[in-house]
Amino acid sequence: MLSLDAVHVRRGGAVLLDGVSLGVRPGEVTVVVGPNGAGKSTLLKVAAGELAPTHGAVTLDGVPLDRYAPGALALRRAVLPQQSALGFPFTAFEVTLMGRTPHARRSTRAADEQAALGALDRADVAAFAERRYPTLSGGEAQRVHLARALAQLDGIEGAAYLLLDEPTASLDLTHQHGVLRLAREMAADGVGVLAVLHDLNLAAQYADRLVVLRGGRVLADGSPADVLAPALVEAAFDMPVMVLPHPCFACPLVVPVPGVPPARRPGGDGASAALPILLS
Repeated sequence: MLSLDAVHVRRGGAVLLDGVSLGVRPGEVTVVVGPNGAGKSTLLKVAAGELAPTHGAVTLDGVPLDRYAPGALALRRAVLPQQSALGFPFTAFEVTLMGRTPHARRSTRAADEQAALGALDRADVAAFAERRYPTLSGGEAQRVHLARALAQLDGIEGAAYLLLDEPTASLDLTHQHGVLRLAREMAADGVGVLAVLHDLNLAAQYADRLVVLRGGRVLADGSPADVLAPALVEAAFDMPVMVLPHPCFACPLVVPVPGVPPARRPGGDGASAALPILLS
């Protein structure tokens, strides 16, 4: 398991994380949500080993993360950051193949190329394999970097972890769901997935566990059904909401209701309620 235990991060007098504890288990999708500035990306960087905590511990299978050599750590976890700057005219295939770097001397060129092509296909960018990276749109480039992370995890022995920082931010509706379905597929294969998302309904639909951050602290940690209560969502985001049963899936549906007083919401007191759904 990838574990954060009472992690604090302070930078320049600012407290970015304040006593955060979190465990990412193999075979589960854990999603972190919260308002801007809550510490979500900082948490993911700490979990990835890119940022050392001021206090607290981060361990992978009980071993402190800082005891892993960079190459050994790269054979256990892959990271998709919010943004990946790359100005060189590599093809999408070549960018994806970079994910195989940790496997040097452990794999063959043919196996690496097969892993890269398979990852491009899973990320729905196989058609762009020979396109130059700088010619790709933001969403296409993000999916190529996702393919790079998938190629990195291909063939790893033992539990592996995929860390995704706002992976749907630049994607259209179809590819938002495609990426998160892929995250669920990875979890079904035994990978532990940690994702930062802004969309509460995407989080509710795809997460096994939902962690809500605000001001660097954990407000709630549990299943989407347990966590997404109207009072807690309003406390986290300063936005009144209703939480309804999803009409198609076994998960909550969060509906913002700005400016609607509790007495005017179905149920009369702001509590969750089912609304009639009109289908044409």
